[in-house]
Amino acid sequence: MASVPILIIDFGSQYTQLIARRVRELNVYCEIYPYNNLPEIWPTTKGVILSGSPCSVREPDAPNIPLETLRRKFPILGICYGAQLLANRFGGQVAASNTREYGRANLTRVGAESNLLAGIDPNSQVWMSHGDTIVALPEGASIIGSTESVEVAAFKFDQEDTYGIQFHPEVTHSTQGSQILKNFVVDIAGCAQDFTPAQFVESTVNGLKAKLGNDKVVMGLSGGVDSSVAAVLLHQAIGTNLYCIFVDNGLLRKGEYEQVLDSYKHLGLNIKGVDAKAAFYASLKGLEDPEEKRKAIGKTFIEVFEKEANSLPSVGWLGQGTIYPDVIESVSVKGPSATIKSHHNVGGLPDRMALKVVEPLNTLFKDEVRRVGASLGLNDQLLGRHPFPGPGLAIRILGDVTPEKVALLQEADHIFISMLKERGLYDDVWQAGVILLNARSVGVMGDERTYQQVVALRAVMSLDGMTADWVHLPYEFLADVSNAIINRVHGVNRVVYDISSKPPATIEWE
Repeated sequence: MASVPILIIDFGSQYTQLIARRVRELNVYCEIYPYNNLPEIWPTTKGVILSGSPCSVREPDAPNIPLETLRRKFPILGICYGAQLLANRFGGQVAASNTREYGRANLTRVGAESNLLAGIDPNSQVWMSHGDTIVALPEGASIIGSTESVEVAAFKFDQEDTYGIQFHPEVTHSTQGSQILKNFVVDIAGCAQDFTPAQFVESTVNGLKAKLGNDKVVMGLSGGVDSSVAAVLLHQAIGTNLYCIFVDNGLLRKGEYEQVLDSYKHLGLNIKGVDAKAAFYASLKGLEDPEEKRKAIGKTFIEVFEKEANSLPSVGWLGQGTIYPDVIESVSVKGPSATIKSHHNVGGLPDRMALKVVEPLNTLFKDEVRRVGASLGLNDQLLGRHPFPGPGLAIRILGDVTPEKVALLQEADHIFISMLKERGLYDDVWQAGVILLNARSVGVMGDERTYQQVVALRAVMSLDGMTADWVHLPYEFLADVSNAIINRVHGVNRVVYDISSKPPATIEWE
């Protein structure tokens, strides 16, 4: 994306991605960069947002940037740590205080004369998360917002569009936070609200045409939203020069291989299905450690993918469905890195393949990918599909993986997912699945004692997978799912429900 109207500088806050998401929701394009790996400022940049941070500006090695190169050249909005950095750098004072605020607070003073707080109601609820507080402002700066316990909740440098706010407008608990961001991004920075799915499709397809020309691209599809949308964009740009490969690793959901192939054929994609179940089962034989299983699956996929790709004529590019969170998470503010997480992509392809990488979606968040997919005409069933782990059911089978265990888990998982859809609960869940535990339990069926497998149901709600909470599914529904699995899946006599959040747990069990 050549034009970046809003630059977000990340100082390590857990909320930085939320800032970008809220700005994007205003149909304004933005990008995040770590403070220690800043880009050249683009001619199209209209404003800069400074994020929060777990650090204190009072620390000797606190994250810092040359603010003087930005101030008065661009409108600046400092959020939490960003506000404290502005105050501290230009002559104010930041101190640890007994008036710390965490959680909800209410503005007791709203500067009506401030463009940043225009339209914000008196007593508006905001979200605080800070230990330090600004006790003195720099010369030439004025308070424009206060709460009951923090006098300098918002301030502005006189005669310039440089602002600091101690609270977090990007979180939903700040009830008018989106309005504050709109005031800054649209009214103060003057950004056009033209970042729409249709505009993205047009500019991306044109860019791909110019970049790829008559070159050929190979892409491994997974059946998920990201790779599907990326493939359709590439197809619109280069047509039959896109070759898609869908590998059946024997670890997919029940019937998924046939369903996915059918859906892709309806999209007009040039796709080849590869049945490689035997190779994957052989590579997994006897492995119990989760990391060893992941490596075996990755290695086998590369071998299968390379063989198929080498059979194609003069392919020069590898298409991938990398999305923006993958890029952000691979570039740490503590040590920039260009490594994309391998479990999201076809990582580790042999150097001898000499393929250049093309990633049409690497500037989009997941919800934006879905909106782009809708504008491309992809059906709701594909766009609403829950995320599914790259290693598939292998990391939902605790311990070693066998075809028999996979078949058992596929049946249990099929019952759970089908019943979520039948009861209208599927779209209320971000991700769901069944885990086959490495344990057996005693049970009674009829007049006989049983000693059989235990499965765990997992259903979580999340925005992007970075944090997640378990879904409070109705007890009656859970009871019906349990009965259905125990009655219909031979070898299972106990069903449990995982009520762990992320953190401290993870979404998957392995």
